[in-house]
Amino acid sequence: MNITDVKVFIRESNQLKAFVNIVIDDAFIIRNIKVIEGENGLFVAMPSRRVSSGEYRDIAHPINTETRKQVEQIIIEKYKEVLKDALENATESSEE
Repeated sequence: MNITDVKVFIRESNQLKAFVNIVIDDAFIIRNIKVIEGENGLFVAMPSRRVSSGEYRDIAHPINTETRKQVEQIIIEKYKEVLKDALENATESSEE
């Protein structure tokens, strides 16, 4: 499995830091993955929906630890890259 595209949409609310869409093998997209700031740092929450019991269930998610770690690492790295670029652009704009 290759993640062939990652798009990050920054959201600076309390804990929610970004929404992310990933494309797998140029053939399958997963939308609305969340990057969240938790007590122990950033983590990735897969897209979910509320079921009749009131609980939230993932709509799509990795089924093994290795794949989960790979997806999380790629998403967090891309989030940090996009955030850094946004901060640099904001700094450059304020200097002009």
